[in-house]
Amino acid sequence: MLRLADLAELVRAPAALTVPGDVLAGAVAAGNLRPARVAGLAASSVAIYWAGMALNDWSDRDLDATERPERPIPSGRVTPRTALTLASALTATGLALSALSGGRATLRASALVAATAWTYDLAAKNTPAGPVVMATARALNVLVGAAPNPCAALRPAVAIGTHILATTVLSRGEVHGANPAPSRAALAITTAITAATATRGPAMAGVGAGLYGWAVGRAQSAAAKEPSADNLRRAVGAGIHGLVPLQAAWCARGGAPLVAVGLLGALPLARVLARKVSPT
Repeated sequence: MLRLADLAELVRAPAALTVPGDVLAGAVAAGNLRPARVAGLAASSVAIYWAGMALNDWSDRDLDATERPERPIPSGRVTPRTALTLASALTATGLALSALSGGRATLRASALVAATAWTYDLAAKNTPAGPVVMATARALNVLVGAAPNPCAALRPAVAIGTHILATTVLSRGEVHGANPAPSRAALAITTAITAATATRGPAMAGVGAGLYGWAVGRAQSAAAKEPSADNLRRAVGAGIHGLVPLQAAWCARGGAPLVAVGLLGALPLARVLARKVSPT
């Protein structure tokens, strides 16, 4: 019998707490924080994110049967057909919410996010272009919040996209480990993002950037010293949760410190829930 807990594991449900901050960072940068709009676009992005997670496991079902047999599909708790149907339904839901919340401009931006996510899962993931495609999807998600003025949010989009690029590269060693080079490169990228985000920003931006650099950089440093599969999984998990203080820092830089505080308040909850459902 299909259980809600199995579907939650399939879509990495708690990890979606890292998604609304993309939209908020874009909306703050564009000066468009209308509550109904932002709430709708955040819900849209969460639906598309969950769709991508379900599609990821559908695409990886044969590989997971060997490498991660405990996952919902290879363990038999969720059928491949259910996963694909859920991915399709969540994508359609996300696009509908985007259209209702922001009209044609946000729908176009959300459609690009969804198309990029599906491209990653179905075609690009195991190619050299995979990390770039994934990073593009998260950068575009920031621009959803800024639509119809995406240029206003280019800086937070680049920061968040670059962070995801480094995290996705690290994720390729989660099963078998890797050499130290990817972790060292990721640590250098994290250091650069931290400095660029905190420079010339208000105090709250510095707090967010500092939390980001400390949490993500510490895990990446451990992986650089010993790039085992366990350390790389921890670094990837830290990278996923590290999005929240990074998003908060950019909200503070955009003149919305209360939004930044609210985002930081969600971080402990995300970490607690990650002990129940893995974000990776």
